[in-house]
Amino acid sequence: MTTEQRIHTWLEGAYDEDTKAQIRAYDKTTLEDAFYKELEFGTGGLRGIMGAGSNRVNKYTIGAATQGLSNYLKKQFPNQALRIAIAHDNRLNSRSLAQVVAHVFSANDIEVFLFEDLRPTPELSFAIRTLGCQSGVMLTASHNPKEYNGYKAYWNDGGQIVAPHDKAIIAEVNAIGGIENIKFEANPQRIHSLGEEMDKRYLAQIKSLIVNPKVIQSQSDLKIVYSPLHGAGAMLVPRALSEAGFNKVHVVEEQAVPDGNFSTLIYPNPEEKEAMTLALRKAESIDADLVMANDPDADRVGIAVKNEKGDFVLLNGNQTVVLLVAYMLEAWQQAQKLNGKQMIIKTVVTTDLLTDIADNYNVDCFETLTGFKHIAAMIHQKEGKNEFIVGGEESYGYLIGDAVRDKDGVAACVLLAELCAAAKAKGKTLYQQLLETYIKYGFYKEDLYSLTLQGKQGAEKIQQMMQAFRTNPPHRLGGYKVVGIKDYERQLESDFTTEKPFQDFPKSNVLQFMLEGGGKVSVRPSGTEPKIKFYFSLKKTLKNIEDLEKTDAELAQAIEAIKQDLC
Repeated sequence: MTTEQRIHTWLEGAYDEDTKAQIRAYDKTTLEDAFYKELEFGTGGLRGIMGAGSNRVNKYTIGAATQGLSNYLKKQFPNQALRIAIAHDNRLNSRSLAQVVAHVFSANDIEVFLFEDLRPTPELSFAIRTLGCQSGVMLTASHNPKEYNGYKAYWNDGGQIVAPHDKAIIAEVNAIGGIENIKFEANPQRIHSLGEEMDKRYLAQIKSLIVNPKVIQSQSDLKIVYSPLHGAGAMLVPRALSEAGFNKVHVVEEQAVPDGNFSTLIYPNPEEKEAMTLALRKAESIDADLVMANDPDADRVGIAVKNEKGDFVLLNGNQTVVLLVAYMLEAWQQAQKLNGKQMIIKTVVTTDLLTDIADNYNVDCFETLTGFKHIAAMIHQKEGKNEFIVGGEESYGYLIGDAVRDKDGVAACVLLAELCAAAKAKGKTLYQQLLETYIKYGFYKEDLYSLTLQGKQGAEKIQQMMQAFRTNPPHRLGGYKVVGIKDYERQLESDFTTEKPFQDFPKSNVLQFMLEGGGKVSVRPSGTEPKIKFYFSLKKTLKNIEDLEKTDAELAQAIEAIKQDLC
């Protein structure tokens, strides 16, 4: 179907008059962007700007996705009583869209378990597994701007839907035809409320992850500043920290109120320093030990810790997951729980320092494509063979244990607080722990550059850039020789003289340039935003802490040179 055909269908079909009026009011550019394609499942599910149109998040696109998922579930689980869990965050329209989803599922004779109010994404994953659901849906756009919302679909293992289910569901959506085939009329008897009982079970599971309760008991007055950034973390994170034994949790009150407009923020993303401004201000005023903030659906967490000068510094996602992995593997070794069958999991663009740490403990480190759904799929694939300890990705997502099958910002807050307590009990900070890790394994300098290209023309430009990198790959970047190329779309790796296939991963539009000395540059279009992303990683031996500043500056300069060469 062409753009013009989609527009005609919406203007002449059985859509409500408010929707049609919005379409008529669009300017030419907005109209094209709203209809040039259908929303599709990416690394984070269905995500887009809210509004009228086939390429927008609204009751019709969400309803179609739900009807398609309903039809697919009935084919995949014939003669079974189907059960679905649904949750939502604080975003504008999230509650009303969650109710649309509940209505459509119930109208398809599926038992629906809808959370009574906003809840974190990881609790939804936990609920799916706990209730024995075949699927689940989370209404959220994660850390995207306020204009966005989204639809994360989950399978019966509690992980986000992956291939081939994602494409098959889209095929079911496309087969629906008109919106008259979407069952919007609810069956109230099939809709059930979830609340405190599930909260208790989820929080008990998080408490069971604590490695060293005694160290928390000895540091119960650890001063923690926490911000939910107006999102779902406010519902459970302070409570989880309190139940773990931390009694000095200072919540950023201005950001504790659910607010889909994110009135105190420019961008609700804990990766951004601006988003942490109020939390850092509060931390400085009370001389806190640790600062933490979740994104709106509380599946990710950003932290700040004190450096050697006593100033708060933000750790990136690679640094945070390094601390978690190093702590957990050491704890498992001390408890004599490592027997060669354990594993950690990371994505292909996450720091290779995790591989070095895992090798030191004789623990397998498996890699997946970008997107936490692939980590969850790997856990499912390895069940019965390998025991999952911890995993994560550079984009601030971490998972401890396998009771949840998505990144868990609630559990991560508790374990990061425990890490900080354990360090303080030794007279150290988390920053010092990180530096000691660099001394032991080598210093990794990572950086991320994202280029935003909006709309249809932007999407075409991104594809042109990827094609250019494939047809004319660089041989040197920033003074480093490129010693290999890994193309996940073609499933080929090359050293410029020979090519060999690899099939460890599903096909994906990702390129990696391997550099001499152990560095690499990864390039991929985002699956959730109109961006092309460049990931940089360089490694150098760090002999002592005094050399850190100089080494960091050298590698930062080298990364800037690589960026210039890529341009």
